[in-house]
Amino acid sequence: MISIGFIGIPVVDADWLPHADDMRMKFRSLRDRLLHDEALNFVLTNRIPRAGLTRFMGWFSKIEQPVVRDLSIAAWRVFADLDLSDARKSSFRSLHDCFIRELKPGARPVDRRRAVLSSPCDAIVGACGEIQRSTVLQAKGQPYRLEELLGRRAAVEGLDRGCYVTLRLTSAMYHRFHAPHDCRVHRVTWFPGDVWNVNPPTLRRIDRVFCRNERASLELRLLEGDHRLVLVPVAAVLVASLRLNFIDVLLNAAYRGPRELACDADFAKGEEMGWFQHGSTIIVLAPHGFRLVDGVQPGARVRMGGPLLHLPAAPGPS
Repeated sequence: MISIGFIGIPVVDADWLPHADDMRMKFRSLRDRLLHDEALNFVLTNRIPRAGLTRFMGWFSKIEQPVVRDLSIAAWRVFADLDLSDARKSSFRSLHDCFIRELKPGARPVDRRRAVLSSPCDAIVGACGEIQRSTVLQAKGQPYRLEELLGRRAAVEGLDRGCYVTLRLTSAMYHRFHAPHDCRVHRVTWFPGDVWNVNPPTLRRIDRVFCRNERASLELRLLEGDHRLVLVPVAAVLVASLRLNFIDVLLNAAYRGPRELACDADFAKGEEMGWFQHGSTIIVLAPHGFRLVDGVQPGARVRMGGPLLHLPAAPGPS
């Protein structure tokens, strides 16, 4: 995961550049070609020195120099359709500061219904559905086992015939994630690994990407009904660090501490839990009885706080 940061000066758009409109159109034409040419997209975002570029971007994005900041954010706008209209502040110290931006109060209303699990982040829904024999899909025809993803058999117990949703954050999205319900985090496990891209072209070509990449497993208990829930933030190329509000360490390739981090942190629904230092994916794993909200399907866009899963129906009076 990556960081981005700058000096508190208003972000300058590319309009001051000569022929800025023509340049933006050319850049966007190039962007669209890359997005629609899956083979080229895959090569340019994976057949590169992934770890080295990720470390470089982690350093570069934090440069607090106005010209570097403004040019970086202007280029980001061209290639990613960046929208900062709902950001809490209008000026940033660095690219990193812009990337991990907070939102204006009320920008993401949280679904407060007790029977609904809300989305922890803004995202595009990837593969989703029922967990079958502890196996889920990263893409059509691309299965992986939860025991490999979560690192231990005990973490998988109770999830069979449950529900999973893969939430992919694009680079321009809001990158903080929030509690999907009133809950307690009782265990965090960090897995060092690779930094493959996690976009659809890569998921269709490389097996078990989520099990290969750096990731964290956050094991939760909902305060209502004591249901288990697992959130798995996954790193990707240019995205190799994770900050959790309740653990005072930065989880990234340089982290050399214990893999298992005991914790006991309570969160109210919608409360911020942490952020990616750059975008990636969060996999939500829920036990039997949870089910997808209507409209949550591959390709759908969800926003933090919006409905994601229905909780199991509470037992009626005996």
